[in-house]
Amino acid sequence: MNERETVIRIEHLRKTYGAATAVNDLSFDVKAGEIFGIVGPNGAGKTTTVECLAGLRRPDGGSLSVSGLDPARQEGQLRQRIGVQLQQAALPEDIKVWEALDLFAALYTHPVDWEDLLVAWGLAEKRNARFGSLSSGQKQRLFIALALVNDPELVFLDEITTGLDPQARRNTWELVEKLRQHGKTVVLVTHFMEEAERLCDRVAIIDHGDLIALDTPRRLIEGLQAETRVIFDAGGLADYQWLKDVPGVAQVERQNGSVVVSGRGPVLARVASALADRGLVPSDLRSEQASLEDVFLALTGKHLRD
Repeated sequence: MNERETVIRIEHLRKTYGAATAVNDLSFDVKAGEIFGIVGPNGAGKTTTVECLAGLRRPDGGSLSVSGLDPARQEGQLRQRIGVQLQQAALPEDIKVWEALDLFAALYTHPVDWEDLLVAWGLAEKRNARFGSLSSGQKQRLFIALALVNDPELVFLDEITTGLDPQARRNTWELVEKLRQHGKTVVLVTHFMEEAERLCDRVAIIDHGDLIALDTPRRLIEGLQAETRVIFDAGGLADYQWLKDVPGVAQVERQNGSVVVSGRGPVLARVASALADRGLVPSDLRSEQASLEDVFLALTGKHLRD
């Protein structure tokens, strides 16, 4: 990613509300063509950061550059080049899908053909439907389409899967990946670590307005140097300590009728092979690996949703 153009540069961003500090000395870059995640608990300063980048709030300190523009001084120019879908986005219940797209298109100098957006985002059949009649997933697709009506080079998506059921959330993930395929740079704000781990090229973890980690999801997880746990039903297996001889295995124990094997490296494959060599093929063999949520817990001492 180092060879790619920097489209966002944040240096020592600070934003306060009275005595409360929402963002504290925040610095990072976003490269062209990546899905960049801003992750943290509610109140961490994620949305405030995006609102400053989009020119919706003025920072109290630091400097910002978005597509070569200063959001505080060149907001009008910036609005023509970015797409924004904020967490609190809403439309009148009675507005029709096509009316919303037509209205938003009128706000831009060079809008795309919003009829094409209806097709691209699976809304053609809902063209004349009222906003209030749409499902949660359809509303999210409409909000993304509205954020794309000016053909932006950079798209901000803030908590777009909050309140969606698991299937709708995964469908939305596919839409976000589709944005990158269309050459967009995406800044994705979320408090769902699974979402960031699945979608993002790099992730900035923020807590209490401070940047506490920034890297690819894989490197953040690898930095924990956490063990993999392999779990299976003990069944009639009385003696299982021989699994300690499997390369990479550090510990073997029984927990509530299951065998739990902990270690590093390709532990799952090695344990499965060792069991098979003894004619043991448990039907519930599974592994548990560290996740971004584990990274957050290790760095902050608390769970993401605390």
